[in-house]
Amino acid sequence: MSTHRSKVIVSLLAAVLGVFGAHWWYLHRRGAWLFTLVTAGLLAFALSRPVWWDTPAFLLLFIPAAAGYIEALIFCLKPDSWFDQRYNNGVSITQTGWGPVVIAILTTLFGATVVMFGLAMTVIHVYEQLGWLDGYTY
Repeated sequence: MSTHRSKVIVSLLAAVLGVFGAHWWYLHRRGAWLFTLVTAGLLAFALSRPVWWDTPAFLLLFIPAAAGYIEALIFCLKPDSWFDQRYNNGVSITQTGWGPVVIAILTTLFGATVVMFGLAMTVIHVYEQLGWLDGYTY
């Protein structure tokens, strides 16, 4: 017999710890260990450098972070019956109410900010590496 999985909990895990794949562990998805291992490896490599925020490894961490935000939104906005059919063996017992709506709003605000920051950092990094910012002071 499988345990009941909460749509609110999986949405929160995806929004807050999605970069590490915590929601994958909660849903018992295959490959959760690989997702976590890749993220931990990128983070360890970035932190081993003196300027950790300007390494390609740190910039690559924005990909799983964005994936976590997107999955959080998907879990929040899909109907309870879809979630139960997929993750609770078709037993319709999820009654979420306003929780996922609030999580979706906060995830959109925070996730958009993080994704825009990641894109800006990537563009700056690429421009510096190509020499397009030589002579500019910022």
